Amino acid sequence: MLARAERLLARAHPADLAPLLSDLRPEEIRTVIDMLFRHHRAATTLKELPVEMLPQIFEALGDQRLSAVISRLEIDDALEFFEWLPEERRDAVIGLLPEHKRFELRKADLYEEGSAGRVMTTSFMALDEKMTAQEAIDAIRASGEDNEGILYLYVVDGDGKLSGVVPIRRLVTAPPDRSCRDLMVLDPISVTADADQEESAQLVARYNLLAIPVTDPEGHMLGVITVDDVIEVITEEATEDMYHLAGLSDEDRVFSPASQSIRKRLPWMLVNLGTAFLAAWVVGIFEATLDRIVALAIFLPVVAGMGGNGGIQALTVITRAIALGEIQFSSGLRAMGKEVAVGSVIGAITGVASGLFAWAWRGDPTLGLVMFLAMLLTMAVAGIVGAAVPLLLKALRQDPALGSGVIVTTFTDVFGFFSFLSIGAMLLDKVE
Repeated sequence: MLARAERLLARAHPADLAPLLSDLRPEEIRTVIDMLFRHHRAATTLKELPVEMLPQIFEALGDQRLSAVISRLEIDDALEFFEWLPEERRDAVIGLLPEHKRFELRKADLYEEGSAGRVMTTSFMALDEKMTAQEAIDAIRASGEDNEGILYLYVVDGDGKLSGVVPIRRLVTAPPDRSCRDLMVLDPISVTADADQEESAQLVARYNLLAIPVTDPEGHMLGVITVDDVIEVITEEATEDMYHLAGLSDEDRVFSPASQSIRKRLPWMLVNLGTAFLAAWVVGIFEATLDRIVALAIFLPVVAGMGGNGGIQALTVITRAIALGEIQFSSGLRAMGKEVAVGSVIGAITGVASGLFAWAWRGDPTLGLVMFLAMLLTMAVAGIVGAAVPLLLKALRQDPALGSGVIVTTFTDVFGFFSFLSIGAMLLDKVE
């Protein structure tokens, strides 16, 4: 059975192997890892694992084996491993790493979390601008398989500053004695190591790049962010925004321990409970009105639900635009105006539909008028709030998705209840 499993591991792609480990018991994981080490595939497989599974894997690996895995990883993957490694083991594992890998880790750890320096790889091909085309080709051949990830050939001057980039097609078709300086494309798109990783990913997507060079403030070449790293950044940022919109921590994953999920979710649920009582308090203000006109209570969830959905729709559109760099705070008023217009039109149409339904059901046209006015106002305000909250958070240098869903839903619920019941109270004498 083990021989059959070993043959399967030898043929399967690392990305296909990683998810299988989530279904295994600790002793089975150790057996699989032993097989992976025998086939020299432990590093390439384990780096494909969901990060929340890393603590379980670390328990199955001794310090010696863990250091062997980390020493084979690119620096950005190695940093991610160390972020999940228990602090009491870090010094021991670092001490077993080769000196050059320890130096790279210490250097990379100086960059802030979420910066381009944390996700770049230091493996890249740099050519001296004085090289001829033939010398550059010879240099690429000499690098052998150490540079499997060559996507662009970067040209640097004598001080190591980025000068340009040479397309591989241009290099191989050029005369052998043509210099790299004459072949290179000047002023390539680049980012500094302290740039935000999300903004770096946006540049790669905007200009259809396969990689983007990372430099220090003086322009010296430090590394590159490749397209696979960009995909990871985009996935990470999208997950973070999605979780924040729902009031979740991005550390709460499908394989996270139940105790951790409870600890991460409970605070936001308590906040939600508080906002629910706020909405209930607004309803309580109109208790006498509801006692006299029970029909108003029947339609309360309709107005609040429609307002909440409208607000979340506007919030999602604006948050996505901010995340992709499609909108700035300066153009926010135009976007907000559009969402108000959309909310007003939808509110008018749904208000007419709900008003006619209320009239037909309860036999009172005034109740239908109350429904129409409340729906129109609530949907218009939902558009304003759904657009304004993420823009305001962005202006305050906060994550636009952080708690936005809770804020928008609370405001639309409270306003929906208040507008519906206050209009109903004003028209109380006309409603039977």
